[in-house]
Amino acid sequence: MQITTPYYLINEKKLLRNLEIIRQVRQLSGAKSVLALKCFSTWCVFDLMREYMDGTTSSSLYEARLGFEKFGKETHAYCVGYSEEDVIAVSKYADKIIFNSISQLNRYYDIVKPAKLGLRVNPGISHSHFDLADPARKFSRLGVVDKTELAKQIPLLSGLMFHYNCENDDFDAFSRQLDAIGDEYGDMLKELQWVSLGGGLYFTKEGYPIEEFSQKLADFAGKYDVQVYLEPGESAITGCGELVTKVVDLVHNDMDIAIVDASVEGHMLDLLIYRLSAKVDTDADRYPYMVAGRSCLAGDVFGTFQFADKLEIGSEIRFADAAGYTMVKKNWFNGLQMPAIAVRRLDGTVEVIRKFDYTDFLNSLS
Repeated sequence: MQITTPYYLINEKKLLRNLEIIRQVRQLSGAKSVLALKCFSTWCVFDLMREYMDGTTSSSLYEARLGFEKFGKETHAYCVGYSEEDVIAVSKYADKIIFNSISQLNRYYDIVKPAKLGLRVNPGISHSHFDLADPARKFSRLGVVDKTELAKQIPLLSGLMFHYNCENDDFDAFSRQLDAIGDEYGDMLKELQWVSLGGGLYFTKEGYPIEEFSQKLADFAGKYDVQVYLEPGESAITGCGELVTKVVDLVHNDMDIAIVDASVEGHMLDLLIYRLSAKVDTDADRYPYMVAGRSCLAGDVFGTFQFADKLEIGSEIRFADAAGYTMVKKNWFNGLQMPAIAVRRLDGTVEVIRKFDYTDFLNSLS
């Protein structure tokens, strides 16, 4: 099936591989998994995902509503800073409402007290390759630091959230950190019903010790008598999405440069934020090209790659891992054509879910 580029392509078979691991962890450990919508909220594949996951978790009112309406099951709501209007609205959708600070909990407690309430804790430890994404960085605003004040809030709560990882694929590091959290907060956890260990745990990575991971979670849950929640984002959708593009021009400036009909700034923004190269599935080493986007940003570069053949106008280039923190960040910078969204279903058929046109661009402004 020919689809006009650029477009995002989600492959349900590849998605299923991650989901089956998530289900395995659930079966072995008892830990529930709720999809982190901040990472991936493309709801055209939620029918498949809800068969393997327990619900969604959000970072805003709109995400909470989306999770409630399009995914169903459990709806966890968290936000770094709620307004009163947000809290009133989110209470219509959420099973659990998690506050970032004690001040927000106390300010809105009377409004939301019928719900199961939680607080985010900053345990002072983290695993992140980037300071930008480190929740325990200096002067972090993310979560409660003061244990004494936290302990006073326990009667108001049913659970705590510890979100302290970012792309942590090191089981030994995770194990040590979980032990530290148990040592520091175990007495509080014994008085509560649930604990969320957040996201950022790359347990669907090839070779990750799933059985050891699951046993660690089960032991933690049993020791403190709590329901453990995980909040997989990347782990749920890693490897299942591509951004499909075509070359629109070839130029030379000390090296060959291919310009494609998409943009890092507009369509894979996370790469630009973290100064990462895109991934292209090629093991060739014959023809090197810098592949760049067509926005006016000088640094709109996907990376330098080796191709088996010389590129031509119209050559197709597919960028891998274009689902997590990618589709949620797409934007109309430069007014460039927004990639369509397509899904390769489990039966192999490709369905074009959404196309964008000038009207969408027009309506995003005023």
